[in-house]
Amino acid sequence: MLDLKFIRENTEIVRQAIANRHDTTPLDEIIKLDSERRQKIAELEEVRRNRKQTSRERQADAAEEGRALRNKIRDLEDETKNLDTKLTDLLLQMPNIPGPKVPIGKDSSENVVIRSWGEPRKLPFDPKPHWELGESLNIIDFERGVKLSGTRFYILRGLGARLQRAIIAFMLDLHTTEHGYTEIYPPYMVKKECLYGAGQLPKFADNLYHDAEEDYWWVPTAEVPLTNLHRDEIIPPGILPFHYVAYTACFRREKMSAGKDTRGIKRGHQFDKVEMYKFTEPEKSAEELEKMVHDAEDVCRRLELPYRIVQLCTGDIGFGATMSYDVEVWSPGCQEWLEVSSCSNCGDFQARRTNIRYRPASDAKPQYVHTLNGSGLALPRIMIAIMENYQQADGTIAVPEVLQDFVRAKVIK
Repeated sequence: MLDLKFIRENTEIVRQAIANRHDTTPLDEIIKLDSERRQKIAELEEVRRNRKQTSRERQADAAEEGRALRNKIRDLEDETKNLDTKLTDLLLQMPNIPGPKVPIGKDSSENVVIRSWGEPRKLPFDPKPHWELGESLNIIDFERGVKLSGTRFYILRGLGARLQRAIIAFMLDLHTTEHGYTEIYPPYMVKKECLYGAGQLPKFADNLYHDAEEDYWWVPTAEVPLTNLHRDEIIPPGILPFHYVAYTACFRREKMSAGKDTRGIKRGHQFDKVEMYKFTEPEKSAEELEKMVHDAEDVCRRLELPYRIVQLCTGDIGFGATMSYDVEVWSPGCQEWLEVSSCSNCGDFQARRTNIRYRPASDAKPQYVHTLNGSGLALPRIMIAIMENYQQADGTIAVPEVLQDFVRAKVIK
């Protein structure tokens, strides 16, 4: 959430940011509601002062006047509360302001490739897409997945299930033992306020799964519970940054991608992901974002998968982000670059929604922390990339060396 005072004092900057994002947030309505609200608050304070003055003077008609003032105060309080609600609803739908280094562009076609590692593999045979490999090796069962749960569901079996489990274990071990993250195992269902805090509600309500009876929401990403770990806390001086990593299943309706990538396991209503998350002091967040990107890259390098780093433009950057980088891995069977991580600096956007602050010093006024998130990495796309890059001419799949101890096999056949 943006600071209302900042919006008020920097209206044209905010207006330009909304335009650069190609967003439709009604900024003029927000400014109007803010002005009306402040006028009502000023009027309310004046009436309260008059009531106190009337009480002190104890005039003969003070009782009757006091009743009138109490009624006026109640009416003004109701009007102010109503304006507060309308204003908050609009502010919750306003995206973050892209940083000054974010390239301006209308959509993903104007993102910028800033570096790459490795050369896309040129296999000495016609590479198969992962859905053909999975079915021929009997490690992915699409038919039974649909039978159990419907479209965009599938079954992993045998070494397919073990390969996915191996990738998750490898990534968690790498991030916790070498990259300095603390592992968290969070709930997969959270309260509604957690979705608001992370910026998923109200903007993306149509893409979320919700149990209306108990008001639980299935997490679309571990970013949601991790954002809320320190909700309503003031973090003592000298202990930031916090670096967390979590594995969860993730649940999304995929309404926004209707009709896209219907073959294979690229898009599903349920998928697995290892998520990196950081709470930092504001002056350190830009540096911490670069480190997070390098941590995601390290996973790709150890798996020996060629990748590239893409900086997202204003028209493609995430709702809560000030700056984002995608890590994309080449997949020869699909013949495309697959996004396996998106790393973002959200500034104080999520911290304001969750009221997470820290003290720079013991006698200092609390300030909002900065939050960062990034996939480290996301399945099933990293699984797709491994299957398609490590496929062999005889239809088998070689297991990357760093995964062989986890899979307990060198070849999937």
